[in-house]
Amino acid sequence: MDLKPRTRVWRKGRLEAEDFPADLISDYLAEPDTVVWLDLCAPDTEGLGLITEELGLSPLAVEDAVSHHERPKLDRYDGHLFLNAYSVHLSADGTQLDKHEISAFITGRALVTVRGDKGFDLDGLLERWDGSPDLAQYGVAYLLHGLLDLIVDGHFEAVQALDDQVDGLEEDLFAGRMPDGGTQQRSYRLRKSLALLRRVVLPMREVVNTLLRRDLEIVPAPMAPYFQDVYDHVLRATDWTDSLRDVVTSLQETRIAMQGNYLNLVMKKLTGWAAVIAVPTAITGFYGENVPYPGFGKSWGFLSSIVILVVTGVALYIAFRKRDWI
Repeated sequence: MDLKPRTRVWRKGRLEAEDFPADLISDYLAEPDTVVWLDLCAPDTEGLGLITEELGLSPLAVEDAVSHHERPKLDRYDGHLFLNAYSVHLSADGTQLDKHEISAFITGRALVTVRGDKGFDLDGLLERWDGSPDLAQYGVAYLLHGLLDLIVDGHFEAVQALDDQVDGLEEDLFAGRMPDGGTQQRSYRLRKSLALLRRVVLPMREVVNTLLRRDLEIVPAPMAPYFQDVYDHVLRATDWTDSLRDVVTSLQETRIAMQGNYLNLVMKKLTGWAAVIAVPTAITGFYGENVPYPGFGKSWGFLSSIVILVVTGVALYIAFRKRDWI
């Protein structure tokens, strides 16, 4: 994928031309019944100058479009709306969540998308538009729906993949063995990915809900159910993300409790064995004194000490074993 601008124009709901020079946009917009789309990848303020005056874009919106790490939002300006959102996807090994920023200028007859990098699935967006040509008659609302639907579906796929990762972490945690350092690292990576996903997904509720407002006159009545469906997906993704964060937090607390219980078990067994060893040690210490003792210098004295050692050791072992102390 290169960085050159991508363009399309629809006339009366039908795709008329694509990948034409961007300087022809003003000519198409001068004609009736046309809707134009322009995509720019990683432009600067000067690169957006081509359309800034043509579409009457706010300098504040242009500044937000070329800057990075803006929060997901929908701002309203005189004559246009400005949308900022993030597409996300989980790495193949499920350990890292990557996000790609995309902005959009929304006017009555034009949609201008500004990608922060080449990571956004632009081909997937075109496939969505091409897959529903019957909606093209609704102009910018049709284009905006395809964009939001692709972004939100990506959020949903990411949270579903993270859910699978959490299930695997839970299985490892209760597999009957002590959690190792790898389990701890996975839990922290999952929590970090879920926190990042929540920062991306949560503001989308307000974005889509604002678009559904009638006073904006962006979404016509026939398109409202489609945007409502996107809004429902946003709510589900948000609730799912919050639920997974709670699950990961519970798993971390469970892991800490299991480590504490395991340490207590080890200390209990060590204490039990220490007690088993302590009594014979006391006996041998007594008989090791340099003073006469019962049976001193006699064979039966040596044998009696051995018997006492064995009997007390076995008795303590049996007693502790019944109480599960060793």
